[in-house]
Order: sequence, then structure tokens, then C-alpha cells
Amino acid sequence: MKEKATKVKNWPKELDAILSSHDNDKYILRLYVTGSTCRSVLALMNLEKICEEYLEGRYELQVVDLYQNPSLAKGDQIIAAPTLIKKLPLPFRRIIGDMSNKEKVLLGLDLRDKLK
Repeated sequence: MKEKATKVKNWPKELDAILSSHDNDKYILRLYVTGSTCRSVLALMNLEKICEEYLEGRYELQVVDLYQNPSLAKGDQIIAAPTLIKKLPLPFRRIIGDMSNKEKVLLGLDLRDKLK
């Protein structure tokens, strides 16, 4: 029996444009937090520090407060907060916690080889 090559039928043309328009060094990040709790504030502070040190000028960070926008959690399948989602560059990654373990965050962002 012959097998046919499978083609993705519903691949949005816009997605190709988005992926090709982003520089491979540009990081698209989304941090999910729960209000201004200690862990949420700490996660944001730690992440901003890491981003400024290792990704200066090469990242976009969106902070989503789950208390204000709970519907956004469904799309990224958020089950705990704080959670960091690395959308681009691929591969997609999810890091849970207050981002205080710098090595874990750098590993999740694929920056361990680019340490200063």
C-alpha cells in the first residue's frame, strides 16, 4: 500500500508571515501572574532582571494578571501561577515558579549556551 505525504490543510498564511517576520533572536514571552502577590511580584522582578541582562532589546514581555483576564489562561493551558510562556523563538516552553532559579530560567529560554 502506498502512503501519501500528509499536508497540513488549515495552516494559516498569517502564521507563516508572523514566523518569518520575527527575528530568530527576538523572544516573545508571556508571564501569567495572580495579582500583586509576593510570588507574582518576585517572578516579574526576577524575569525582568534576567531579560535585561541576557536579552537586552531583544524581547517582548506581556504580563497577564489571571484575576483580571482569567480567560487568557485557557489558551496557554495555565494550571499554576506564576508561569512564563516562551512563544518565540521555537520551541515553545513553559516555566513555572517565581523565576528565582536563574539557571532553570536560562535553560528554559535556551540561553544556557549564551551565558555572559
